[in-house]
Amino acid sequence: MPDPGRASLGCHRMKPSTRRSFVITQAVCLGCLKGAQTETDSSWPTAQVKWPREIAGIRIADSKFTRIAAEALLDTSPAFLVNHALRTFFFGAMLGRQQKLTFDSELLFLACALHDLGLTPKHAGSLPFEIQGAQAARQILTSAGLPAEKAGIVWDGIAMHPLAIGDFKQPEISLVGAGAGADVVGGGMKTLPPDDVLAVLKAFPRLEFKQRFVQNCSEIANQYPRAAKYTFMRDIAERTNPAYRVSNICDAISAAPFTE
Repeated sequence: MPDPGRASLGCHRMKPSTRRSFVITQAVCLGCLKGAQTETDSSWPTAQVKWPREIAGIRIADSKFTRIAAEALLDTSPAFLVNHALRTFFFGAMLGRQQKLTFDSELLFLACALHDLGLTPKHAGSLPFEIQGAQAARQILTSAGLPAEKAGIVWDGIAMHPLAIGDFKQPEISLVGAGAGADVVGGGMKTLPPDDVLAVLKAFPRLEFKQRFVQNCSEIANQYPRAAKYTFMRDIAERTNPAYRVSNICDAISAAPFTE
C-alpha cells in the first residue's frame, strides 16, 4: 500500500475537486468515523468530502465560512496537516469547555482550520509562517464576505498561536494556540477525558505527524530562515540543519548608529 502521507505530497498538482477527494481519503480512511462519540454529516464540508461534524459534544458550525475554510485547508495542505488542523479545533474547544469559557465556535474553527496555511507551498513566504497564514486566511475570508471585525479575530488567533501573548487574549484567539499545543506537544491533554481524546484521534489519525510536521517546518525554515527566527521554527531549523544561521539581536544593537 502506498504511504498516504508521502502520496499526499503530490496532490498539489491535482485539480481542486480531485485534490479534496484525495486528501480526505488519505486523512480519514484510517480512522473510525462511527461510534457513540462521533456524528457524521454526509455532505459536510462538501458532497465529495465528509468529516464528522461533532465529536464528544463539540460541533463544527455549518456555515458558508466554515465550508470555505475547510475547502481552503484541503486545497493547500497535505493530509497530516489537514488532520492536525481539525484536531486543533476539537482539542482547543474541549479545553475551552473544560475551563467553562464562552466562545464563538465558528470563529474558533476558522482560525484552527487555517492556522498552518503559512506552512504550505501556496502560502509560505518571507514573513513568519504564522503571519503568512494569518494574512492568507484574512484574504480568503474577507473576499467571501466575512466582516472585518471577525476576520481580525481569526487573524489574531492564527498570528498569535505560537506565542505566549495569545494565552492572554479572548478565547477565540487563545484556544487556537491551546489546541495546537495540545496536539503538537501534549499540553493540557492529561486534563481531557481519555475517551474524548481517543474519539478525536480515531476520526482524524495522526499519520506520522511528529516526523512529518518537523520535516515540513524544517523545509519552510530553511527556505525562509529570517522568518523562522522568532518561534519554535528556529528550534526545528537548528536541530535539523547544523548550517542554519540567522542574525542575532546583539549584532543589531552593536551596529546601531550611537556611541553607547
